[in-house]
Amino acid sequence: MHIVVCIKQVPETTDVKIDPKTNTLIREGVASIINPFDMYAIEEAVRIKEKLGGKVTAVTMGPPQAEAALREAIALGVDHGILVSDRAFAGSDTWATSYTLSRAIQKIGDYNLIICGKQASDGDTAQVGPGIAMQLKLPQITYVRKIEAVDPTRIVAERLLEDGYEAIEAPLPCLLTAVKELNEPRLPSLKGKLAAKKAKIVHWTAADLGADPKSLGLEGSPTKVVKIFTPPPRKGGEMLEGEPQEAAARLVEKLKDVVIGAAAG
Repeated sequence: MHIVVCIKQVPETTDVKIDPKTNTLIREGVASIINPFDMYAIEEAVRIKEKLGGKVTAVTMGPPQAEAALREAIALGVDHGILVSDRAFAGSDTWATSYTLSRAIQKIGDYNLIICGKQASDGDTAQVGPGIAMQLKLPQITYVRKIEAVDPTRIVAERLLEDGYEAIEAPLPCLLTAVKELNEPRLPSLKGKLAAKKAKIVHWTAADLGADPKSLGLEGSPTKVVKIFTPPPRKGGEMLEGEPQEAAARLVEKLKDVVIGAAAG
């Protein structure tokens, strides 16, 4: 059983900076972590490996510093790490990212299952996992909250819905996206940390993937960011002082004025 986990290194802080020329995030020099939803994907992949045997390979696309995320994944039980890194990938939207990761997975070749986090905390699109499945022409089960059964040929998983869940059976290979209800991620063991320190991380470039240059980076991204701006700060509200009944009466009058003004406008 070979499980591929797609992970992403994201900024640890919400205080991110934007490149004014490309309108993309500046990631260099920013403290980073593994995307929180990807931690559930890693944990589930390791659990399946512990149950059925096999191996887990983590793949990430990013700058050289993203190697740290792969080493952390190895400390958690992943067997191998592959960093897909090239200047040609800079500025990729979800379409170009899905294409690039699908090329990496095609190069890996002998996989039974792909697991991704539901979405990345720095983009919140939830599009990359389904995009990979589309590129690879694989069945997919999104928002997986529980795996009921899995073997080398099929999987049965519960998919989270707004008002409940549904159980879906799919043949393998298949792609899943994980939500936080799926499991409780473990902490790295001392043995895992030592393995991560010694691990050899494989590096692949665009040329190694045999990727179409026109499908990469900004050129291969149909999504165009026209403008990025910071919303103006909200104006402070008014504090109503005095006795509760008196303050409540004034509040009602002010709300009436707002409603009447809005209706008149």
